[in-house]
Amino acid sequence: MSTEGVNGAAPVRQKVLTLESMNQQIKKVEYAVRGPIVQRAVQIEKELQQGVRKPFSEVIKANIGDAHAMGQKPITFIRQVLAICTFPNLMCDHTVPDDAKKRAERILNACGGNSIGAYTTSQGLECIRQDVVRYIESRDGGIPSDPNNIFLSTGASDAIVTTLKLLVSGEGKSRTGIMIPIPQYPLYSAAIADLNAVQVNYYLDEDNCWALNIEELRRALNHARTHCNPKVLCTINPGNPTGQVQSRQVIEDVIRFAAEEGLFLMADEVYQDNVYAEGCQFHSFKKVLFEMGPQYSNTLELASFHSVSKGYMGECGYRGGYVEYVNLDPGVKAQLIKLVSVRLCPPVSGQAVLGVITNPPKPGEPSYERFIKEKQHVLSSLAERAQMTEVVFSDTPGIRCNPVQGAMYSFPRIEIPPKAIEAAQAAGQAPDMFFCMKLLEDTGICVVPGSGFGQREGTYHFRMTILPKTEKLKVLLSKLKAFYLDFIKQYS
Repeated sequence: MSTEGVNGAAPVRQKVLTLESMNQQIKKVEYAVRGPIVQRAVQIEKELQQGVRKPFSEVIKANIGDAHAMGQKPITFIRQVLAICTFPNLMCDHTVPDDAKKRAERILNACGGNSIGAYTTSQGLECIRQDVVRYIESRDGGIPSDPNNIFLSTGASDAIVTTLKLLVSGEGKSRTGIMIPIPQYPLYSAAIADLNAVQVNYYLDEDNCWALNIEELRRALNHARTHCNPKVLCTINPGNPTGQVQSRQVIEDVIRFAAEEGLFLMADEVYQDNVYAEGCQFHSFKKVLFEMGPQYSNTLELASFHSVSKGYMGECGYRGGYVEYVNLDPGVKAQLIKLVSVRLCPPVSGQAVLGVITNPPKPGEPSYERFIKEKQHVLSSLAERAQMTEVVFSDTPGIRCNPVQGAMYSFPRIEIPPKAIEAAQAAGQAPDMFFCMKLLEDTGICVVPGSGFGQREGTYHFRMTILPKTEKLKVLLSKLKAFYLDFIKQYS
């Protein structure tokens, strides 16, 4: 597009892509975990490097579940297998154990040209999908799984968005409604906005350790049916950002509800290794579904997701994950294969990491003892930090914090004085955003306001990870507590 130039000058070309002409759905997408707070944290880090004086010497980023960025050491066996896959000459290195070599060899033999630099099938390497099947069957007490129902993905996020793409349709009152827990992980609200679907909020019960309440599900569903077509129920267990672990009874109730109401069930289970609280146990939705009998297991459509980014692995950068579909329509599965083929294949290094965590060293193999020791160290350290976080917050007047039963986050509720709410409004910010921004500027601690995840009207929260190393977490919690008490005094 161009406009006529003045006095014979060359015409001025107008931009094709502007804020007005761009895809308007993208403007609605928000992702608090990497939002304005984090952008400011990055600026502050640069200012510190340039010698700008601050009341702190470093930024502590407790905003995102990025374990290795927080100092967690990689699991040796995972990296040994990946190193060989990347540089096969290490097969000749006598310091690398034989079980790592065998797993790397199996993966490389499945790759075109015996190289992880080659594309794989769009669903992912079959040998790794077979490992995933054995992992699921072992986890679920022998309930059968099928590699044809497993799709490897670029982290769990990619599989979640792809599944939502399949489900979204309709216009006006027939637009697809997607039920998500509030508080939620902002991937869901962002994907729903991007796909122009309808977000249907159901609130977790904060007073009952963020439990999922069936009456609240029913309220949300009935209200949504007045303006859209709710088809999907999303659950996150263990919870993000809330850190709860749902009981088996709740999972049964959710399955029964989804079956009765004709909903497609999406179970985000990426934190299944991260369960810390006494009396809590991870129950997979698939296992419970099949144990409830064929009236449910033969009919209810379920997609369950897992990732290499969380658990004890924390291998976020490799972008590996999978989804398992149960009772997916064969015609839809054919369309899904077509859809994922457009992107060729998930990163093969991420597939390889998934292959290692679903086929770890076994008793009697040379790497077994070291692997188990490293795994248990990570998980016991996280359990210690979860307890520490809960104790410090519970001991701070004005802060309420449920037990961190699982996952990697604490989601404390904070009282914000009326004067601080007025100051936030004057600054054009949500009150919890105002609090978190001030916390960052005064202490260098980067956490995410609860409004980025959703919360009940009139309540304020923030989400922080428990991933900083124990000594750094002690410093963070001490500084955060002192800041909060000063904040209350300043605005009382």
